[in-house]
Amino acid sequence: MPGTHDFAHEEKPEGPSPDPVSDVVRWAAFSCALVPVVLLMCGQSFGGAAGTAAGLVALTCVCHGLLRQSERTAAKVSAEQASPHRGRHGRTGGGSHRGARRQGPGSPAD
Repeated sequence: MPGTHDFAHEEKPEGPSPDPVSDVVRWAAFSCALVPVVLLMCGQSFGGAAGTAAGLVALTCVCHGLLRQSERTAAKVSAEQASPHRGRHGRTGGGSHRGARRQGPGSPAD
């Protein structure tokens, strides 16, 4: 029927995620919840499953911090490459290289 387009179920094109670190952390959090449940279902003690969950949470937090640090480092390096270093005082050249003419021996002096 015309005019009854369902925008809630419209397919969005798959593309790269705007924040891949958040995607990784989201999957890690899912694993932190899923692994203890599976361990309990397989007969592991509650204490063992809780210890495993605590270890996974700690590991996820450390990995999240390292991923963010590597993102900051990569952004810093790319920013430094975008604007080249111009020297000690920011000048393009020194002395006679800046366009000044020098009178040398054998050149006519007017």
